Amino acid sequence: MVEGNGNIEWHPEYIRDGRFGEWLRNNIDWAISRERYWGTPIPIWRCSLCQALECVGSVEELKSLASTGLGVELDDLDLHRPHIDSITLSCSSESCSGTMYRIPEVMDAWFDSGAMPYAQWHYPFENDDIVTQGLFPADYICEAVDQTRGWFYSLHALGTLLHNQPAYKNVICLGLILDGRGRKMSKRIGNVVEPNSILDVTGADALRWYLFTASHPGEPRRFSDKLVNETLRRVLLTLWNVYSFFVNYATIDNFSPKDIPDGWKPENELDRWILSELNVLVNQVDTLLEDYNPTDAGRRIQEFIDGLSNWYVRRSRRRFWRSENDSDKISAYATLYSCLCTTSKLMAPLAPFIAEEMYQNLVKSVDDSVVDSVHLADFPESDASLIDESLMEATRLAMKVSSMGRAARSKAGLKVRQPLSTIAIKTRNADEEKYLEWVTSQVLEELNVKEIVTFSKIAGLLEKVESEVEKNVDVIVSIDTFSVAVESGYMVALDSHLSESLIEEGLARELAHRIQNMRKDANFDLTDRIIIYYEAPDAVASVISNYGDYISQETLSDSILKGKPEDPSGIVAHTINGMEVSIAVKKA
Repeated sequence: MVEGNGNIEWHPEYIRDGRFGEWLRNNIDWAISRERYWGTPIPIWRCSLCQALECVGSVEELKSLASTGLGVELDDLDLHRPHIDSITLSCSSESCSGTMYRIPEVMDAWFDSGAMPYAQWHYPFENDDIVTQGLFPADYICEAVDQTRGWFYSLHALGTLLHNQPAYKNVICLGLILDGRGRKMSKRIGNVVEPNSILDVTGADALRWYLFTASHPGEPRRFSDKLVNETLRRVLLTLWNVYSFFVNYATIDNFSPKDIPDGWKPENELDRWILSELNVLVNQVDTLLEDYNPTDAGRRIQEFIDGLSNWYVRRSRRRFWRSENDSDKISAYATLYSCLCTTSKLMAPLAPFIAEEMYQNLVKSVDDSVVDSVHLADFPESDASLIDESLMEATRLAMKVSSMGRAARSKAGLKVRQPLSTIAIKTRNADEEKYLEWVTSQVLEELNVKEIVTFSKIAGLLEKVESEVEKNVDVIVSIDTFSVAVESGYMVALDSHLSESLIEEGLARELAHRIQNMRKDANFDLTDRIIIYYEAPDAVASVISNYGDYISQETLSDSILKGKPEDPSGIVAHTINGMEVSIAVKKA
């Protein structure tokens, strides 16, 4: 058994030579009898006179030895208690005329569990070639880590005894589930969580996703409704919002996957980036699942969903908003459609219900000839021609410095809607300098900044940062008019000084944002055109006059009128930059 254990793939790996290996090396005889009523009767009869023992090896042998007759056909014989106990044998000892009765004990239930691979095929009475048929050993089993002394052992013991080989090829051991504070769950403490209380609120997918991704299978994991709800919000609802965004705009534009040209290849840089990430993801998830590692597979899918939502969709919104259905808009639809369809297939083993819902609406409703379920579909295959490592590295750099820039903005108390004049960026090496040139426009748009410069362009700034910040410390500091973020070898410095023109542009963006929220609160459709009414100080009125085209474009407004509407009930008072502004919106 020790030798056979070396041929089993254990997850986590240390169980092989640790907990299970130690159990095997210090093994003692297994007392397989139990004093129970229910269970598999031990087929041993003992003489009431001489105490001789007879072990019966088959039903046919039992029939030949029975002194009382079975009373039924072999096929109808019930081998369980109490029926089997009524069958007696003549003593097998030639010098004894006593009667043999079955001993009262039954088999340890773990013996039954260990016999499962054979019992399910009625072996050896049928399918006596289960090994050559590929029915044995099992490819994969999974149970809690305490089964190293239970089911894992009984399977291994019987497999070794009968076939001189393990009963399974791969095994995942599950660690303990703890409460939200890291304590073992106990009825005495009162910290046990009923699964239905979670399922009724978050659904099964959120529970499954949390359990898959919270920690690797062999490690203990904390569990609470709060943690599952966080998973629902951060992962599944994020994906659902992306899916809903696609469905809403595709419906408005009457987009169909059949509109995608044959042989279509993405040209837009954002499309090429996300499809490159998608095809790398396919390779990674396939490899991880083949290696029985659903935890890292799920985590990689999470990372992709985050990038899809918070970078690709957010940065592509205007492509979907534009009124004309040009080739770039079709490319955006085709890209997002491909991402959603493939993601539904990748996550189907982990979140089967949301994956099925997306598949039915995105795929099955479009082409009835495809398989009926995402769980019957082929697993995605990666397209190497769509993978661009350099573009991915450049975009990761853009995302990194943008994240640091947002942190620096927050430190300075500046909203992203407020334009800034300058950002200085220091990367870690020359290759990243080239990548930064590649993604300059993305960083400027993302951080709402007019110009990127190197630290050397701002006299003395680098020296001041290096003297202020300890080496290898991640921090955000204020130096002169700059808010500086330092992290993992990168430096990002935002000039927080605001000119009058920057303040006016920021005010215009804030007005557009407030009006967009009023559209949502009024439950207007995405395509509804509106009329805006306002009353405001001269400073705000001047901004509306100068930036009227921008505000109209952002809010789908046909007119911006100074004054009150006929129905004043829709007027909402706002305080913007310390000024009182009254705004009303209505459908055009």
